[in-house]
Amino acid sequence: MTLDQTISGLIYLIAVFILFWLGKVVYGITNPRINLRDELVKKDNLAMALAVIGYYFGLIIALGGVLSSESAGLFIDLFEIFFYGIISIVLMNFSIKINDKIILSKFDNIKEIIDDQNAGTGVVEAANHIAVGMIIAGAMSGDYGGWATALTFWILGQAVLIVAGIVYAKILPFDLHAEIEKDNVAVGVAFAGVLIAIGNILRIGSTGDFISWQQNLTTFFGFVIFGLVLLPVLRFLTDKVLLPGEKLTDELVNQTNPNIGAGAVEAFAYIGASFLIGWVI
Repeated sequence: MTLDQTISGLIYLIAVFILFWLGKVVYGITNPRINLRDELVKKDNLAMALAVIGYYFGLIIALGGVLSSESAGLFIDLFEIFFYGIISIVLMNFSIKINDKIILSKFDNIKEIIDDQNAGTGVVEAANHIAVGMIIAGAMSGDYGGWATALTFWILGQAVLIVAGIVYAKILPFDLHAEIEKDNVAVGVAFAGVLIAIGNILRIGSTGDFISWQQNLTTFFGFVIFGLVLLPVLRFLTDKVLLPGEKLTDELVNQTNPNIGAGAVEAFAYIGASFLIGWVI
């Protein structure tokens, strides 16, 4: 690495830190009911910690998509980093509000996290943030597309994430929302795995240079269909292969203390498969 590359890298890093700080400010503005200092330090609120860590991680992933394009020179790069970085922050916070109203529509997420300190809701919120960050990273990656293609793939990604949440809830033999509202962390962890896995598949499907609408959309929807079909298959395989001799549903909901480990195994199956899909297809 040359001295020029080192200096340029430090400048880009400072730019990203500025955007990260801006993303933190926007999160505070869009969530006026949350006092992070009180929740994290005074109340030791694990649910809030999970949600905000997920937001920060999702924000870093989204900004990574902005940084992935080929360099066009320091000043042009900085302009594009701040331009697309600010768009990413706006889209991310907007996405979070949409998903809170639709994916977890049956209760007040903020109330569950702040008043009830519901870690199950907290981990789902964290996964929602990470999935949104992945969608934005894919939409913002590559060259030759511009803001219009980025916006299109963000909209498509958002729609698919919502559909995936609905599909997953439908294939379960229990009420997903009711279990999460009852502070069932095991169910929350499993659902978090679904959201992150779908977000990752959407990132993979939209990552890369824009060639043409036909080619890029064909690739995108190919990954989408494969991912949605895989959801019920993976749940069945998790039940039969990763937890032999036990029923996954019994471990998650049909016992006094839901098995968080079983939820983590299910989440791992989804997330691990999403990476394998990206590597083999």
